[in-house]
Amino acid sequence: MSNKLSSPLKSDSLETVTNPERKLSWQVASNLFVSFKYAWAGITYAFRTQRNFKIHVSVCILALSLGIFLHLSAVSMAVIGLTSGLVLALELLNTAIESLVDLTVKQTYHELAKIAKDCAAGAVLVAAMVAVFVAGILIIPPLWVEVAGYLIH
Repeated sequence: MSNKLSSPLKSDSLETVTNPERKLSWQVASNLFVSFKYAWAGITYAFRTQRNFKIHVSVCILALSLGIFLHLSAVSMAVIGLTSGLVLALELLNTAIESLVDLTVKQTYHELAKIAKDCAAGAVLVAAMVAVFVAGILIIPPLWVEVAGYLIH
């Protein structure tokens, strides 16, 4: 969710430049395994380089772990999983948009580039706030019961 307009990528981390296997990655993947490999490369790139993606993954794991600990219903766990997954997916899209904008404007400032990056970051923020709200509604009441039971005994 950064507003920096300079590219966060180092030239040595660009797989299309340094990895001959990816030089034709603009073409349709030759099979399903290759498609999944490219998708996983995007996820691992985001996890390695994007602080906010790491934060979202951690909060997602925490929410799902609390849900398991509190024996939440399957529907509650599905809702937490879906909202968390939406946040992660939007963070990946935000990273893609930021990279594409950086590629387009290079090291220059452009108001439309700022708008694109800010709106993408805003989408992630809205989804994250909704996910926290939903998880709070589903987790806090049973957590409160669990803590109160622990304190009474």
